Amino acid sequence: MQFIQNRRRFLAGAAAASAAGLIGTSTPAWAEPPPETTSVRLPRYIGGAYCWAGLYLAGEMLRAEGFTDVRYVQGDKKVDHSAWIANGETDFSVNYVPIHLASIDAGVPIRVLSGLHSGCLELIANDSVKGISDLRGKRVGVFTLDSPQYVLVSLMAAYVGLDPVNDIEWVIEEHNFAEGFVEGKYDAVLGQPPRTQELRSRKVGHTILNSTTDPPWSQHFCCMISATADYVDRHPVATKRVLRAILKGADLCASDPSWTAGQMVDRGFVPSYELALQTLGDIRYDRWRDFDAEASMRFYALRMYETGMIKSSPQEIISTGTDWRFLDELKRELKT
Repeated sequence: MQFIQNRRRFLAGAAAASAAGLIGTSTPAWAEPPPETTSVRLPRYIGGAYCWAGLYLAGEMLRAEGFTDVRYVQGDKKVDHSAWIANGETDFSVNYVPIHLASIDAGVPIRVLSGLHSGCLELIANDSVKGISDLRGKRVGVFTLDSPQYVLVSLMAAYVGLDPVNDIEWVIEEHNFAEGFVEGKYDAVLGQPPRTQELRSRKVGHTILNSTTDPPWSQHFCCMISATADYVDRHPVATKRVLRAILKGADLCASDPSWTAGQMVDRGFVPSYELALQTLGDIRYDRWRDFDAEASMRFYALRMYETGMIKSSPQEIISTGTDWRFLDELKRELKT
């Protein structure tokens, strides 16, 4: 569990250092109190993060919500972007559910506010692997043992009874990640857009697990939205407005993927229209209203608690690291 131990120490330290209207109907912004701040910093990942489309569309809508200073910030690319919010570089974050859980367990003061979408992950393998249980004795590629890929594949393996530490050979490939699989350096790799779409177009490997379609993973959010506890506590009206803009962006992803893909490219968030459009077709952005955000947190927290990845119980995690009041209000307001 090197990932969790290293990450817990890093994020706890980072947290301590940082502490020293387009879709559907909604309550008009003018009917609410003005935002306590007109500034917000959102994360961006230059050239990647195709699945952050809902977040990327929020920028223009936030100006209609009364924000005059909307900044997309990229932190250190060498660490997972959960470190950006822990370092105080961004006010909001989008990340895999287990990564949010590890941050909360490490003492990082964040609040998970809502799910964004389900899906986006595919475990791709060569012909020697037909299913998750076949990973016993096989090589799985990860960026590092401090990477989300390691955590997610470990949870998938443990779910079918494998011991992730002893049953799988982990191969580190920090560069040319997808190409390492193409070159046969490992038998399986967990991919996310645009890597999965690229491998599929090249007819390399086959998918043994798709988090969009394969239960129980498909029954829960893949990525969720969080904000710093300080931003939520000091700026509740602004927090709701930011979340509303992101969720309206998710609605646009589902209702008009071709326009959304064009916007992502035109605004410089991603380079490829074709990959953006394919990603939007693969991911379910329409589920933020229907899925139970707390159930997704509880599902992953229980898996991580049972495998020793986190020390806090699922209920402790939910009690200290979530705030559903804004989501509950927006589900009522943003009715289709």
